[in-house]
Amino acid sequence: MPIITCPNCGAKNRIDDRARSLQPVCGKCGQKLPTSATTGTGSNPLTITDATFASAVLQADKPVLLDCWAPWCGPCRMIAPIVDQLAAESAGRYLIAKLNTDENPRISAQFRIDAIPTMLLFHHGQLVDRIVGMQPKHALQARLEKMTHQPT
Repeated sequence: MPIITCPNCGAKNRIDDRARSLQPVCGKCGQKLPTSATTGTGSNPLTITDATFASAVLQADKPVLLDCWAPWCGPCRMIAPIVDQLAAESAGRYLIAKLNTDENPRISAQFRIDAIPTMLLFHHGQLVDRIVGMQPKHALQARLEKMTHQPT
């Protein structure tokens, strides 16, 4: 049974595979939980919030690419399909996640996100790389692959 972290309160919820076709809700706060399509290891990136950042990104057991974006940002919308492709092709080697900077000011301020899109790459809970602006898919993929081959 997969465990899904609530994007609202950060509580961990065990989801029965049979219930995935339904809309699961958090047992603590009642917020709707992301389904398997939005957990960051399938076809879509994981949505990160100020509340879920530490558990989802800093405690991840694999490299993480965090796309810091905003809905009004044209370049962010242009790079979104690339980020989605990376998530779909990750095959569990790394985690692809997105952070809406407008809705999550604490993490945005902590990592001094002053231009978007900004991609933050984390490995073993540490920020190891920062990419600002548009990048081609192969450049992002190369940086992710390099991190997957670093010693633990």
